[in-house]
Amino acid sequence: MSYEDLDVWKRACRLSCEIYTVLSRCRDFGFRDQITRSGLSIPSNIAEGFERGSQKEKRQFLYYAKGSLAELKTQVYIGQRIGYILEKTVARGSNAMLRITCVWLGKPSILVWERA
Repeated sequence: MSYEDLDVWKRACRLSCEIYTVLSRCRDFGFRDQITRSGLSIPSNIAEGFERGSQKEKRQFLYYAKGSLAELKTQVYIGQRIGYILEKTVARGSNAMLRITCVWLGKPSILVWERA
């Protein structure tokens, strides 16, 4: 099995692509750079963690991904409040972030590596 088979990785990749699409015309380059980095970090850390040798390393990278998700949620909230992100876009993104978060629900220290 590969990290590419993980449902959470696929969802995180779709979310990252959506962020790039939604903010492609944002002229606040600092904001755009920060939020796209957060979104990109989620699937990247899931992939890197999956490829690590020990369970301890895998957990560490999953925590990084989880932290990046919290960072992204904060930036989406701020983006909406300052008018960079439309409310309907936030709703769509929030649903995607909620689905990713649900993978961790009840398993705060590990992600169960299952096929999508």
